[in-house]
Amino acid sequence: MSKYLIMIFQDEVVSIEDAGESVSADYVAFMQRRGAHLLNGAALEPPETATTVRRDGSGGFSVTDGPFAESKETLGGYYLIEAADLDEALEIAKEIPAGIGVEVRPVRVAS
Repeated sequence: MSKYLIMIFQDEVVSIEDAGESVSADYVAFMQRRGAHLLNGAALEPPETATTVRRDGSGGFSVTDGPFAESKETLGGYYLIEAADLDEALEIAKEIPAGIGVEVRPVRVAS
C-alpha cells in the first residue's frame, strides 16, 4: 500500500463561515465509509491565522502574516490515506465532499 496526501481546497468565504463548526454530516459519512484507508486528517484554521516563512535570498528569512499566495481558494484540511495505487487514491478523493476540489499527491518515502 502506498500513502497519499489529499489536500482539500475550499472557497475562502465558505472557509471563514464554517470556522468552528462541527464536522458536517457529509464528512462524517465519508470518514465512516473510507475509515480503513484514512491514516490521519484534520481541518485547518482559517487562512488569516497562517504565517508564511520564506527564504530571502541572502541567507535569512522573511516571516509574514497570512498564506503564501493571495487566492480565493484556501487549503482547508487534509487526509493522509493508504491506497493500493493512484487509481484507488483518486477514487477515494472523489468521495470527499470538498467545496472546490482536492489535490492528491503521493507521499515520498525517504530511504
